[in-house]
Formats: sequence, C-alpha cells, structure tokens
Amino acid sequence: MQINKVTKVNGTMLAIQKKVRQTLLGSTLLFTLGCSQMATAQHADQIAPSYPLITHTPYFSIWSNKDILTDGSTVHWTGKPQSLIGIIKVDNEFYRFMGKEVKAYNSVAPAGDENDHVQIHYTTQNPGENWQAVQADTNGWQSGLLPISDDSKTARTLWSTDDIWIRRTFQYNGGNTDGLKIKLKHDDNIVLYLNGHELYQKEGWVEDFLYSDFNDRLKKYLIKGKNVLAAHVKNTAGGRYFDIGLSKELHSVYNSPIAIAKQKSTQIEAMQTIYQFECGHTNLKLTFTSPLLLQHLDILTRPISYITYQVSSTDGKPHHATVLLSASSDIAVNTPNQQVQAETLNNKDLSLLKVGTLEQPILGKKGDDVRIDWGYFYVGAATKHAKQSLSQNAFEGIESFLNGNLSNNNLKISGKQLSLNTAVDLGTTDANNFATGHMVLGYDEQFAIQYFHTNLRPWWNRDGKQNFADLMQKASKEYNQVMTLVKKEDQRIRQELLMAGGADYARLSILAYRQSIAAHNIVQSPQNELLFLSKENFSNGSINTVDLTYPSAPLYLMYNTELLKGMMRGIFYYSESGKWTKPYSAHDLGTYPIANGQTYGEDMPVEEAGNMVILAAAIAKVDGNANFAKEHWKTISIWADYLAKAGFDPANQLCTDDFAGHLARNVNLSAKAIMAIRSYGYLAEQLGEKATAKKYIALAKSMVPKWMALADDGDHYSLSFENKGSWSQKYNLVWDKVLDFNIFPPQVYQKEVNYYLKQQNRYGVPLDSRKSYTKSDWIMWTATMTNNRQDFESFMHPLIRYIKETPSRVPLSDWHDTKDGRQQNFQARSVVGGYFMQSFNYWLHHKK
Repeated sequence: MQINKVTKVNGTMLAIQKKVRQTLLGSTLLFTLGCSQMATAQHADQIAPSYPLITHTPYFSIWSNKDILTDGSTVHWTGKPQSLIGIIKVDNEFYRFMGKEVKAYNSVAPAGDENDHVQIHYTTQNPGENWQAVQADTNGWQSGLLPISDDSKTARTLWSTDDIWIRRTFQYNGGNTDGLKIKLKHDDNIVLYLNGHELYQKEGWVEDFLYSDFNDRLKKYLIKGKNVLAAHVKNTAGGRYFDIGLSKELHSVYNSPIAIAKQKSTQIEAMQTIYQFECGHTNLKLTFTSPLLLQHLDILTRPISYITYQVSSTDGKPHHATVLLSASSDIAVNTPNQQVQAETLNNKDLSLLKVGTLEQPILGKKGDDVRIDWGYFYVGAATKHAKQSLSQNAFEGIESFLNGNLSNNNLKISGKQLSLNTAVDLGTTDANNFATGHMVLGYDEQFAIQYFHTNLRPWWNRDGKQNFADLMQKASKEYNQVMTLVKKEDQRIRQELLMAGGADYARLSILAYRQSIAAHNIVQSPQNELLFLSKENFSNGSINTVDLTYPSAPLYLMYNTELLKGMMRGIFYYSESGKWTKPYSAHDLGTYPIANGQTYGEDMPVEEAGNMVILAAAIAKVDGNANFAKEHWKTISIWADYLAKAGFDPANQLCTDDFAGHLARNVNLSAKAIMAIRSYGYLAEQLGEKATAKKYIALAKSMVPKWMALADDGDHYSLSFENKGSWSQKYNLVWDKVLDFNIFPPQVYQKEVNYYLKQQNRYGVPLDSRKSYTKSDWIMWTATMTNNRQDFESFMHPLIRYIKETPSRVPLSDWHDTKDGRQQNFQARSVVGGYFMQSFNYWLHHKK
C-alpha cells in the first residue's frame, strides 16, 4: 500500500508528493438511528462516516456522507457528486427524502475545460509593476490557450517554470449579476485581479473548480463590455495548473412546494441500507440493496442494485403514493464538464434510461482519484408502473414531476449534467396494505480491465455475447428471489459476527462488507480463470496489490476462497510467465484498471513473498486440500526459499505499512516470515512432501526463541530487533493461532496484548511507537490474538468511538489518527475485509 513515496527529514516523515488529500473517513453500522425533528432542521447521531447506497466496483460506488439523507448530494466514494434525488408525492403533497440538487451553472465566459479556444496572454518573466492594470503594456508576452498546465495530456499551454503571469479578456453584456461566479482552478499559490482590482489571494491549491463572487467583489469590479482578468500563479511543488471563466448559477424555484421528509431511522446491514421517513400521514421505507452474495457468483458479478420503496399509512386512511428518482449523468463521467448522450429504451416490460460520454475513451484513464467515463449507466423500472424522461438538468425533471407533466419521451439528448428521471406509481396504501415498488440501477463498463495488454470484459459478459439491457431485465424479474437470498445472508452474517465477537464487533465488520467487495472487479483471464482484482483507493491506485490482498483475505477465506484465489492468480501468472523474474512476489500488477505489470516504484521482498505463502496455506486449511498451492508449487517454493534465507532478520525495506517508511530488522515483518516458512511446511505436509515439511517446520520453530530474545524489551517486544524502548503491533502473529501452528508460546501473545491495551488512545491502539496513527484492520487482527472476550472488546470500544465521532466523512478509512480520529488519506479500501479475522477464526474452529 502506498500513499506517497516518503523520506525522513529531522525525524519526521514528509510526503514528497504534494497532494496528500485532506479527505475524510467512512463506515457503516448494524443498528438503528433515532432522529429528532428540530425547529429548523433535522438532526441525527453519526452512525457511519459515510453510508453505502450503490456498491459494486471501484467505478460504480455511490454513497451518502450525511447522517440525514436530504442534507447533501450523494457522492462517488472519492467524494465527487453523483447525484440521486428522491421525491415522493403523497396524495397532493410532495416530500424530498433523498439527496439535494447539485449546483449547476451556465457559462457566461467559458473556461478552458469548456471551450477549446479560450485565448490568454502570459509571461514567465516578472513583468514589473502594474502588469494587472487594464491598459498594461503586454508587448513581449506570449499568446496561448486555457487551460495552462505541466501535464501535456490536459494542457493547451504548457507551463514548466516556477512563476507565470496570465491575462485574459472577456465580454460581459450586462444585466442581472445575481448568481455570477468566477470559475477558477489553480495550482499553486495565486493572486487574482479583475480590471486591476484584487479579487482573491491564496497560498496553496484547489483540487476542483472553485465558484465564487469573492464576497461581492466580482459585482463591484465587473463592468459592461470588455473586462480583464489577471493572475500571478506560483508553483511551489508538484503539479501546475490554471484555468478561469465566468459562470452564472442556476436557481430552482418550483411552482409546488417540496417539504423535507422527516428521517426517523437508519439501519445498515451487510448488503442493505434502510431508511425510514415520515411523509405526512405515511411512512416511507427506503431500501438500497447491492446483492453482493459471495457464494452466488452470477448475482455477485452483475453490477446492478435495487432501490425499494414501501409506503404505509400512519392514520389508517388510504393515501396514494408516487416516487421520483432524478439520477445525474455525472455517474458516467470523470468530470462534470464532459459531454454525454442519454436515451430512453424499452426492453420488454422494463423501461430503461441510458447515459454515457460521447467520447467513450474505453480504459483510457488510470490512477487514483478518477471516475469512469466509458460505458453506460442505466436506470430501469417496470413499464406498467413507470414514466421515464430525460432533461437538461435535475430542476427541469423535478418541475415536470411536480406539475404532473413527466411523461415517457422517446428521446436522445446530449449535453452536460443531464438528468435521468423515473417516476413509479406505488399505488394506494391504507391500514391493511402497503404501496410498494422498486427500481434497478446498473452500470455496463463494456471493458473492465486491461490484463497484460488484453482488454477484458466484466465477468457477466466474459464471452462478449450478452446484452446489458437483458441483464437489467433479468435482475428486475429476479427481484423477489434476490431479496430473499440477501435477507437470509444478511441475517447469517450478523449472527456469525455476534457469536464471534459481540455487538461492537458486528457493527464494525458489517461496515466493511460492501466496501471491501466493491473495491474489486471480477473478470476472466485469457487463461479462463477468475480474477478478483482490487484497486488501491486513495493510497495510490495500484491494481491487485499483494499487501491489500493479504489484509482483506479473512472475508473471502470465510465466504468464498475462489475469490481469494482470484486475487492471487494474476500475481502467480506474472512470475510463472517470466514477466517477473525476482525470487519474491511482485507488489502489484499495475495502476487500475491497467494490469500490465508492476508500477509501484519499489519492491517489498519479505512482505509480499510472506503474504502469498501464508494465504496459500490459509486457503488449503479452508478447502481441506492444497490443490491450489500445488498448481503453483514451484513459484511458492522459490518464495519460501527466499524467506528462509532473508526473512528472519529483514534488511532495510518497506513493509505493507509503507507510509511509515523503511525499517531494518522489523520484528513484525520477521514474524511474517516465520509464519510463511511454517505455512510452507504445512503445505508440504498436505502435498505429501515429508522431508520438505520436516525441514521447514523445524526451521520456523528454531527461529522463535531467537525472535523472542532479539525482540525482548521487558514487558513487550520491540519494533525492531535490539531496539529498546520501541514497540509495535505484531499482527502477523495471528496466523499462529488461526492456522493452529502454535509455535509461539502463549505468553508472547498475552504479553503483547497486555502492553497494547496500555497504549490505547481515544480512537484505538497506535500502529507502533513512532506515530499516533493506526491501521484499524491490523487492530482487528491484534484483537484476534486475545484469549478472552473482555480483552477483545477492549480493542473494539475505541474503534466504535472512532466511527461515531470522526470528523472525516468518507467511506471507512483504515488509516486514522488515534488521538483526533481524523483520516490519514486512505478511504473506501478493500483491506477492511480484514475485520472478519475474528469471525473467520471462530468459524474455522467451530464449523462442523
């Protein structure tokens, strides 16, 4: 895992890469939230930093980061708006129960991201005084186009110096200035002027376009006719960027009033998020279901979620209900300025809306903070109960619904930030009947992954002969069957977690379920094998990172080892094909969604070799045979031999916690090597290779007393060998207990656990003695090493506090500070599947 390459300066880890996002945290909980209605606004306790709504792949993943669903727009896991707005008509009254209109703008003077021909003058030499004045002399300045950047892929004018001075003219025709905003994006420091007057000054950069009137200074200095914008931008580190325009914000004033539905409760299950609302004299139950059934591959792999509406009368009288879903075309773009085309379809008894970019750059983008801009987003509903239409924005679609004018239109329209509008007549509810209905939302990526230069389709269409509209039809027809399976599995998962670790543990782990799975994509390799490929969300964007596979493994070991094998096959192929020739495993296969070979800049020899060998043994333990390891025995043997030579006392290198920097003689990494060597001995036993088994088991056992002696620091074991006064969580030792190796004396675990509990801060046990941050997945592994429920729950309580109090409102971050509860960058990552370690251990030792 990587946030950035790091270096040590004066004992402090500094990020070389400039853009360490100050993003937020996320999670979800298995209990019900009570809400109270205040005089002016609703209030809700924080159950989760972010609430999962639609969760399938790294690209099709929509969340709410508000405790009240109507308090803001729904967002992609990266935090960018992907708006779903819900309105219900009860009799003749309207209530908004989901989302909030995303601000929309009309261009007055387009920025460079909107128009290819926005001209500017610029210089990289200090122009002296009064260069920002309207009549300034610009002789010697160069001509160019916006945007300006050092990235040749996005720049129309390249910029490579520290400073640049820019002037842009535009015409303003006058009129009402209400809603006028400067549209600005800059990287880094800036001083901005309009007609010679300073508008804005900032040290630092902005991640996205800023829309502002700068405290009415825009109106004060704007004139009818020719205007001059001038900016001095200074680069201090990292990238360079500048773009600017003038926009007018659109305001919605509806003819009919829309009340805000009173949110009464929120409940989160493994595969469902359920809201209850009061809407006049009715109750609305709103359920989001992403049927991520790990043991039903055909359902798991179709990227289709359900939204279910159930209305009941609270006064015993009949009430008629109709719901509207307004879905933004932004779900199918990387940035809102991209042109899209939307159309209406009819597929038998299912009406469909479809939208995608005009450009369709299939697999054309890779990296971390990016969204999909190829393929198509669909919304479907039963034709006999639904009306669907397309509109240029959400305001138009909502207004049509309010006026009773929303009707099926067989259109194909183009534009930006279009709205896909679906109204479903739920019927009439009274004291004895519910009014119900559902919609299906899906995403057809067309091609999901490039795997060693071969473009692979999603699993559901691996033969290339399937049609997504038909898949939507099938998913809708199977609604009742799928819901039955989901409810049964949700109950089973909850019960297993409660039995294994209690209520707090269940809450934490249920938060992790959908998030972990949706950070992967499933495809079939050219060798006709299942691949389950992860993305390193907000930690560098790598695909199929081994040290993400390792912590996420318990969830898949417990529910479907084929998926864990699918995480490992690509890494085995990389070595066995001769493309990777080192005597230890690669770190990754590339940068998502391009898996053409490792792109991480440095190897993690002991870390990745150890991870792969341990997981092969864990699979054998669950499967009851070592057939998977046998397929890759030569490669596993090379890695085990490397660990036997170099694993016990590791050289100066990175481990999975690479944000902490390089460390020689890492005690926890040594423990991993010992576990891997013992795992190899176990696999050899299973394969009947008695001499090999005897050799490696003996080797692992012989390392234990040496490890204890070199790491001993009185009441605990140190961070690195012979480094007194330091400590770290030895979470890698958990396999000794889980796989029944039992080569470490029990007092080792008890000594460590007792010490960790003394180090706890408000939001958990730090990762080690160097910093106050922690990794919650490793805390879960550490907790599994306890020998009583009381100690186990002592590790859970601070994590419950963390998810309830963190100010970072994003899908669950596995890396947070234990003192202030703030995210340390990672979010929405697959590694939270590691929360299931305690449940996996319990299941493994109690299954019949």
